Amino acid sequence: MTGGRGGAADAGGPLVDRFGRVHRDLRVSLTDRCQLRCTYCMPADGVPWLAGPTMLSTDEIVRVAGVAVGLGVREVRLTGGEPLLRPDVVDVVRRVAALEGAEGPPEVSITTNALRLAGLAGPLADAGLARVNISIDTLDRERFARLTRRDRLPQALAGIAAADAAGLHPVKLNAVAMRGVNDDEVVALTEFAVERGYEMRFIEQMPLDAGHTWQRTDMVTQAEILAALRTRFALTELPGRGSAPAERWLVDGGPATVGVIASVTAPFCGSCDRVRLTADGQLRACLFARTETDLRALLRSGADDRALAAAFRACLAGKRAGHDIDDPGFLQPDRPMSAIGG
Repeated sequence: MTGGRGGAADAGGPLVDRFGRVHRDLRVSLTDRCQLRCTYCMPADGVPWLAGPTMLSTDEIVRVAGVAVGLGVREVRLTGGEPLLRPDVVDVVRRVAALEGAEGPPEVSITTNALRLAGLAGPLADAGLARVNISIDTLDRERFARLTRRDRLPQALAGIAAADAAGLHPVKLNAVAMRGVNDDEVVALTEFAVERGYEMRFIEQMPLDAGHTWQRTDMVTQAEILAALRTRFALTELPGRGSAPAERWLVDGGPATVGVIASVTAPFCGSCDRVRLTADGQLRACLFARTETDLRALLRSGADDRALAAAFRACLAGKRAGHDIDDPGFLQPDRPMSAIGG
């Protein structure tokens, strides 16, 4: 079977690792390229890009996604780099959204910097995109230019508004909280989101930068983020987080919410249901994994879908209980976040 449907490719049940975690979320990086050079992600002159021939074709991406959907994956998140830089991103969304699993088609979402979203939000929604996660670390134009090394805040804000107008709800805004950089905007960012019906989510900075300069002391913790928010809002914790990475709180009684992804100080590894495919076809069981399973080689050597399904299972069989950031022996992944895909 090569059409990407995947349902008959494997009869072994859902993707369960040795800790009993069922994997239903596939993150697919469409490219490692990005227009921005965020200080916590890339050096000013960027990083070496993946060579074109090493990148998966659209047919290959859809085929892998089809096998995953056949194995019980219910959400496919398209990431990067910046996924909207892929010229055929609308076609990728349309084809992935048309896949069928035992429980119907997957939910297709995207993580983006929104710079191209003003022109693409409508076509993406028409193609079957369900929702967006948008990275926006500051509302100050000069600070945005310093942080990203590009003066593109107006385009990002236009993209956010376009996603809202296209019905890509909920519109989730993600900000990496950084000490002495943007930690004074925690309240302002939340006010911006609440006033417009968006969901603000703050992320603890993780050791995934290309320069390997991450220091825990520079990271703004979940406790600090919540303390800042409570100077302005009444927060009520929402139960039932499940496998979601963000813990969420009602803002002033709701319906607005704010979330915190505390991967470092309050890791959620025990409920992780995610597996990642890099733009060059490497399957990763964890964002911080130091090993990968080569699906590109299988795809290009004529392997059938059963072999791809077996590779998924082999990859997850080696998934560790947690990322061990606090372990003295922790080693940062060789690949930066832009190459892994979020």
